[in-house]
Amino acid sequence: MSNPTPATGSLDQALSHASRLMATDPVLAGEQATEILKAVGNHPMALLLLGVSHAARGDARAATDILGPLSVAEPRWAEAQLELGLALGRLGRGEEALRALRHAVALKPDLPRAWLALGDHLSAIGDSRGADHAYALHVRHSIRDPALLQAAAALSGGQVAEAEARLREHLKRAPTDVAAIRMLAEVAARLGRDADAARLLARCLDLAPSFHAARQNYALVLNRADRASEALEQIDQLLAADPSNPGYRNQRAVILCKLGDYEPALEIYADLGRQYPSHPGIWLSHGHALKTAGRQEAAIDAYRRAIAADAAFGDAWWSLANLKTLRFDDADVAAMQAQLARPDLDDTQRLHFEFALGKATEDRADYQRSFSHYAAGNALRRAQVRYDADENTARLQRSIETFTPAFLAERTGAGCPAPDPIFVVGLPRAGSTLIEQILSSHPAVEGTMELPEIIGLTRELRQHSADPRHDTYHDALAALDADGLRTLGERYLERTRVHRKRGAPMFIDKMPNNFAHIGLIHLVLPRARIIDARRHPLACCFSGFKQHFARGQHFSYDLGDLGRYYRDYVGLMAHWDAVLPGRVHRVAYERMVDDTEGEVRALLDDCGLPFDPACLRFFENERPVRTASSEQVRQPIYRDGVEHWRHFEPWLGALKDALGPVLDHYPDPPP
Repeated sequence: MSNPTPATGSLDQALSHASRLMATDPVLAGEQATEILKAVGNHPMALLLLGVSHAARGDARAATDILGPLSVAEPRWAEAQLELGLALGRLGRGEEALRALRHAVALKPDLPRAWLALGDHLSAIGDSRGADHAYALHVRHSIRDPALLQAAAALSGGQVAEAEARLREHLKRAPTDVAAIRMLAEVAARLGRDADAARLLARCLDLAPSFHAARQNYALVLNRADRASEALEQIDQLLAADPSNPGYRNQRAVILCKLGDYEPALEIYADLGRQYPSHPGIWLSHGHALKTAGRQEAAIDAYRRAIAADAAFGDAWWSLANLKTLRFDDADVAAMQAQLARPDLDDTQRLHFEFALGKATEDRADYQRSFSHYAAGNALRRAQVRYDADENTARLQRSIETFTPAFLAERTGAGCPAPDPIFVVGLPRAGSTLIEQILSSHPAVEGTMELPEIIGLTRELRQHSADPRHDTYHDALAALDADGLRTLGERYLERTRVHRKRGAPMFIDKMPNNFAHIGLIHLVLPRARIIDARRHPLACCFSGFKQHFARGQHFSYDLGDLGRYYRDYVGLMAHWDAVLPGRVHRVAYERMVDDTEGEVRALLDDCGLPFDPACLRFFENERPVRTASSEQVRQPIYRDGVEHWRHFEPWLGALKDALGPVLDHYPDPPP
């Protein structure tokens, strides 16, 4: 039934009175509902009110004891399904809550509370697309203003430009309408204008501090903008008001992992796994956190549980392959091949299976078949991303044109003089994680992760560019005086402080792509050390080709793009060697393998550090490692990987052609 009605006028009045009491006195509302039930028996509305009363008083178990049978007796009553879903969620019975909430919105799509709760549960299981859709519908159905209804409809329908125009027009008339401000922030976030979104949401919360949906949006935007510490503050405020909210808890675990605080994150993921045992996204996130924390066997178990929940979840199969040290057995290979044969398999899952089978067949020395799987996975991924090799060349050329000897000399003595950071740069899969593991084994050095702060500074500089159409930051950097450069260096140190858990005097920032920003690093942190990790171009590039990266590195999905990128990297590093001689210390991976102690001593010497034998036992270092090499650097150095690329050489012609003379002169640049 869609809306049970009382049998008599007096009963109608009693139910209305109990319903009104719920907002101010749920105990009295429950007593009123109990009296009605004594008088007329199991009346549906009275049962609903009694169940809601128990939930409002914090007794979710008593609420479900009433609402569960009620939802069975009244299967078409959306409100009963909604209240049951809310109560089940408070008990941690996440999967049952999801079913009830989905049933509620299917019966009555204009229930904003149901959409909000559903979004929280979908967020908890890692379904970000579904959560975004649910949150958008919560906004749409929460609004009664006709003008905002049109904007919300446009936003939920993907018509972002129309939504923005309507919202801006509305805010001219009502500048303090927090619902409209929050929606405009959502528009900005969808357009990638995170700074604008954060500013709007901060304004929203100034006006309405208890606007929890806006605070959750604010936390998401802050985290996406690499302001994880601030995001955590917002989530903790939300959890203080709603400690069991699964969406908030999942978001807290994500942020904690970003901050390198894994133990409390692992506790959250373990609990969410108990709440949603058949949802693979939870087990995948749990596995990633376990892997990073060095608990490989537990990570494997989590990935296997994700596969048990959904055999077509290619991301979990690839995560097993991405451990690098695990070998698939015959049953695994057959299971993956069966999924790959399905014509209805989603392309994103398909590419994960291709990469995983590439690893499985490579381990079996079936190199031709392995390459075909890698090539297929890369082709699928390349079709999903936008990358223009010419644009990348132009960006790096802009650095060469900007950072001339005269430009650098004019700024001598500027910047923040702190000697704390050690930047490890280069290409992915070039050995940067090995260098980080060696250095972080020294008592004076702390390893962190691939920190986004330098790239964040370039983003901020671009926003202040004289010509916002430019996608480079060099003109804005050139306009800074000595104080401005020092401020940027101090800002970098402040933002990275949260990652320094041990308080060691030096710390590592291992973001390979920072090779493009050495000029910026030199100007804002002139005493920072810079290490260039370099590996044979065919070994490095093909290792990147075999890797499906979680994000970024869009150049890595085509052999020609890879060769161009490596060639441009060598050219830019040669420029730094010319204009800043001796500023960058280069470590060739092959030399590190051949003479580990000699290279380690030279590396420590460049960092101004005394030799420590622990750096030769880097594989005993138990710190968290977040990169694809996490398990490999927990083992001693072996020579096996140095020439492994030769097994695939027959199919690397396009890569060789793109590398050109760089290939013949490794490890030095061509003349």
